[in-house]
Amino acid sequence: MSKGIEIKSRDELRKMRASGLILIRALETMRAAVEPGMTTYDVDAIGSKVITEAGAISNFKGYHGFTGTICSSVNDEVVHGIPSPSKVLADGDLISIDCGCIVDGWHSDSAISFHVGGSAPTAEVGLIQAATDSMWAGIAAMRAGGKMGDVTSAIEGSVKASVRRDGRGYGEVAGYGGHGIGSAMHMDPFLPNFGRQGKGLKLVAGMALAIEPMLTLGTGVTKELDDGWTVVTKDGSRAAHVEHSVAILDDGISVLTAADAGAAMLAPYGITPISLD
Repeated sequence: MSKGIEIKSRDELRKMRASGLILIRALETMRAAVEPGMTTYDVDAIGSKVITEAGAISNFKGYHGFTGTICSSVNDEVVHGIPSPSKVLADGDLISIDCGCIVDGWHSDSAISFHVGGSAPTAEVGLIQAATDSMWAGIAAMRAGGKMGDVTSAIEGSVKASVRRDGRGYGEVAGYGGHGIGSAMHMDPFLPNFGRQGKGLKLVAGMALAIEPMLTLGTGVTKELDDGWTVVTKDGSRAAHVEHSVAILDDGISVLTAADAGAAMLAPYGITPISLD
């Protein structure tokens, strides 16, 4: 432990990678299966089957009483949507699927956002792209010896660049963000999606962090529903949520929940990630 932050050995990070590989398969299977007319409960069942058949355990199901294997957040739902047999997906819905699993006591956590069916409004495509770009900008800023502010300011800076590029505002959701991950799903430190470069906690080899931006097409102000879980935009605007779990090593970084460890998306930054496979 370092200042309360869990430091993993390379072998422990490899176990997290094993968990991440199963999670990748679960998310890809759900994305491929989603179509209009399905319920979010149906999607949850697909993810649960992949995780269980791989010999892993869901780290969402039962977490503080949560009933799903996934969080399925649709349209104005930002995070923590509860899968339901009454929540029917329609063409053009924007769904965010957040999921995780445990292998040999080690956790993974990742989220994707995409449209159901063939309808994808330009503004919402831009929203998802802006969130995705900011996540990778944050990941690219991770390095041993750096500061947490390098990561959080990179996320914030990328969002601002997307606003200039797209000519529309993207609401940055406050109060929610990334986190440490390892022998538990949610650990210190908390990572807001904005900050000052060069400030904050020093990053060291053996840390694993979940980078988790959330953006909206509105103000970014949210509220929690009466179910005690689902977070929605207060103005009803649509939201996107993406996430990857990332390991910091002496010789670089490795995206534990990306099939190629992040190689394709980090190449434009001149970064070659470390393989833990």
